[in-house]
Amino acid sequence: MSADAVNNSKRRLLVAATSVVGAVGAGFVAVPFVKSWKPSAKALAAGAPVIADISKLEEGQMITVAWRGKPVYVLKRTADNLKVLESDLDKLADPASEGSKQPEYCKNNARSYDEHKAVCVMEGVCTHLGCAPKYVPDLNNPFAGSLGGDWKGGFFCPCHGSIYDLSGRVRQSMPAPKNLPIPPYMFKSDTVILIGQDGGKA
Repeated sequence: MSADAVNNSKRRLLVAATSVVGAVGAGFVAVPFVKSWKPSAKALAAGAPVIADISKLEEGQMITVAWRGKPVYVLKRTADNLKVLESDLDKLADPASEGSKQPEYCKNNARSYDEHKAVCVMEGVCTHLGCAPKYVPDLNNPFAGSLGGDWKGGFFCPCHGSIYDLSGRVRQSMPAPKNLPIPPYMFKSDTVILIGQDGGKA
């Protein structure tokens, strides 16, 4: 074999090896680079928006997502639930949510968007001392016994007994002074909610 042939063969081998090493190196560089696009744990704790997929959420069910290190409840209410929200207003400490924390678009009995009344998004943090209230949809629940026979669904804080309705509005004479807070949020579609950002609607 001639010297030129040997040199060409070596050159091709070196080019191929360099290409492989370069591709592997680029992969190692790209992975952390792509990961850097995602919000860090610190950014999420500071308030980066989070997505809630409610495509599988059925009426009467609730899911919990984490935002700013706090639980956020996403509850899908039934038509009967929505009717209940119009009643017993005299039992609530702040039925119109005048002294409670929520965006302006949630200042209604449903405490949600008009076009998405069935869905309520609220922080799962009792306004008394920060415990997580339990969702008690009906009387078939261990906590329901202490809520009375006329219980129509809502939230019960097991720490000090505060009671909230299905919109997170607290009853009168409870340790909790205010309704459950509602974070800014927006619907990206009928089944996807962005929590922590509302496109400036607040």
